[in-house]
Amino acid sequence: MPHSKGMRLRVNGIVQGVGFRPFIWRLATELKLTGRVFNDTGGVIVELNCSAAQAGEFAELMLQQLPPLARIDAMHQEALDLPVFSSFAIDVSQSGIVTTGCAPDAATCPDCLSELFQPGDRRYHYPFINCTNCGPRLSIIRQIPYDRASTTMVEFTLCAACQQEYDNPADRRFHAQPNACPDCGPHCWLETPGGEPVASETPFQALGEALRDGQIVAIKGIGGVHLACDATNEQAVKRLRERKQRPHKALALMASNIEAIRQFARVNEQDEALLAHPAAPVVLLSTHEKTDQLRAIAPSVAPDNSKIGVMLPYSPVHHLLLAEVDFPLIMTSGNRSGEPQAITNDAARSQLNNIADVLLLHNRPIHNRLDDSVVVAGKYGTQILRRARGYAPASLPLPSGFSAGQTLIALGGQLKNTLCLIKDGRAVISQHLGDLHDASTFDEYLHTLQLYRELYENAAEHYVCDMHPEYLSTKHGVSLEEQGNHLTRVQHHHAHIGACLGDNQYPLAGDAVLGICLDGTGFGTDETLWGGEFLYGGYAAMKRIASLAPVPLIGGAQAIKSPWRSLYAQLRQCFTAGQLAEMTDICPQFADPMCNSFEKMLTMQLNCPLSSSAGRLFDAVATALGCAPAQITYEGQAAIRLESLAQTCQEDVEPYHLRITDNQVVPQAMWQQIITDLRQGRSKAAMAMAFHKGLVIALSEMTLKLKAAYDFTTVVLSGGVMQNLLLSEALQDTLQSSGFKVLTHQQLPANDGGIAFGQALVALAKNQ
Repeated sequence: MPHSKGMRLRVNGIVQGVGFRPFIWRLATELKLTGRVFNDTGGVIVELNCSAAQAGEFAELMLQQLPPLARIDAMHQEALDLPVFSSFAIDVSQSGIVTTGCAPDAATCPDCLSELFQPGDRRYHYPFINCTNCGPRLSIIRQIPYDRASTTMVEFTLCAACQQEYDNPADRRFHAQPNACPDCGPHCWLETPGGEPVASETPFQALGEALRDGQIVAIKGIGGVHLACDATNEQAVKRLRERKQRPHKALALMASNIEAIRQFARVNEQDEALLAHPAAPVVLLSTHEKTDQLRAIAPSVAPDNSKIGVMLPYSPVHHLLLAEVDFPLIMTSGNRSGEPQAITNDAARSQLNNIADVLLLHNRPIHNRLDDSVVVAGKYGTQILRRARGYAPASLPLPSGFSAGQTLIALGGQLKNTLCLIKDGRAVISQHLGDLHDASTFDEYLHTLQLYRELYENAAEHYVCDMHPEYLSTKHGVSLEEQGNHLTRVQHHHAHIGACLGDNQYPLAGDAVLGICLDGTGFGTDETLWGGEFLYGGYAAMKRIASLAPVPLIGGAQAIKSPWRSLYAQLRQCFTAGQLAEMTDICPQFADPMCNSFEKMLTMQLNCPLSSSAGRLFDAVATALGCAPAQITYEGQAAIRLESLAQTCQEDVEPYHLRITDNQVVPQAMWQQIITDLRQGRSKAAMAMAFHKGLVIALSEMTLKLKAAYDFTTVVLSGGVMQNLLLSEALQDTLQSSGFKVLTHQQLPANDGGIAFGQALVALAKNQ
């Protein structure tokens, strides 16, 4: 074959399983260029019989017209001798297994949605319609390369019509691995909790009738099973809570379209863009004041929160269901409280038989559980609270200065666990896995770790974990170390700050920063429990230079579950035990004889570890203001209630004073004022706002004090408490007005869902 000068483009990013190669074929054909496109181990190779100028034009159009799910992270162009091609072709992979990564699952695209509701279309009302621009990806993949044989769709043989689409590069279903139709693909059915089939003309019509009757239905979707009921039916919502054993935590909603959401929530342009994104996350929205003109959401949907979580239908199953009802639905995870979401038919039958009145199941296996992602639009952009379906496992580049040749795996924390794999200069962060204290969640954690190792061919012998010896992720790291692997332990809050730095692509050689990390608790280098920290340094090392004043956690972990214990510990710094015994008007639990035991425990320093936790400070204030339960039922409950209370304040209030002493933020003066205000009958909403304002001022004053002793111009904000927008946005405003550059999370949660990335970067920096 004759050769001539041509151009080769090497493209890296999410370019596998997203219709990228047929897109290249169509673009080259339109431009009348000859050549070929194929996968290799690093991404996609495009070879063109053309000049450098023509290749430049091609590359520019490629970037402008990318398929919806594709993402280009890097592109390299070079001139070389190429065969003279007679046409443009899609070639087979040249180098074995492709490791370009797996695309996230994506919401039903407009083209598929149009076909779904088009009478006469062969996929009319077919609940598994998809194409290369939408549908399941991570939820069905078992191994790489990402082709049908490597997914749970291997069980379904394509019919002639579907095979023709699959083989045609001009068709939008070319190499769409989940491609199917009613003749050859999966199907749905209804069953009773006892496993008996439910006869119906269409399962979705029957589900609509059940929902109108106030029943609870289980719906197997893309990444797991949901529980649904009428979100406007208070009795149905209460019944769901009772059966699910989820008394207070907010329940997510699903509504048919944006206009339907506007009937009960405020939606601005930023919110609308998030709702309509292919990720289709749960978006936290402010609710309308109740009026006769607007639809009333049941009070039990989000009793603790000033916001309500809402998403649009993202699968054909959801679209077909929402077409049958004219009200929004509760759409919450199909599980008992504390357990992972069911993903198999058998799990749905066994776990939900006492919760759901009817079950919609299907026979397409879900290989990887994907919870719904949760986001909120704030003043400074989108904040991701849970990164799962639609976002994971999209990778992040390593910041400048990190070696592309290093390989390792970070094991994450105990709560809101995610994993992070480093290879070829990129970080892959897993979907949200949950809290590892549940045995079934830990089993899924091990499954996901193995899956990601295989998907990304990561044979790392270097692992990274938290310093807390009781975290199951740490214990797993120790077991891997005992097997001969290298293990690096990273302090919890250092990982938080490292994650935020990496999230902002802060260079390894960048100047030292001040990190302010506010969260519940994390194991400190002094073996006490930290949680309100000022750290100075960078990726490789950070020094604790200030903190919130430490206070005993009475009963250890029990103080986390019983926020009134934190109030007792805080007030005991200011008042005698006798004085606290007379404060039953402020906290009825202070009359409990158990408080006598508290005094003995404090005197003997028995099971009262010191903690600088910001989370426990919020718990204490929430308890004092009467918005914390005696026993919390989910993480952050008291703090969420406190923020919501503060947001109802209609007056301009003076902040409470938190004193700066010996590089500690000390709240004793604040507590004296809170007790006085409570007894004088001051508005509790005003008091909640005064606390938030006072804490912002104290954190800012401490930052300015530290600036006089340490050289930094950049302040990094991280930790779960920073998800409180009332606090974090005001803090960012204040710090920026003082001349600091402020970094906050962009693509990862500020909570423990982001620390695996931080662990990885810290370990890499230490081993550069």
